[in-house]
Amino acid sequence: MNALYIIVGLVAFGLLAYLVLALLKPEIFS
Repeated sequence: MNALYIIVGLVAFGLLAYLVLALLKPEIFS
């Protein structure tokens, strides 16, 4: 498997998790 796809996948997963946390617990980022 190409390392580039792994890196892109991790970044996309991280952004998705960040958005979910920001939606569920906005007080953390305020």
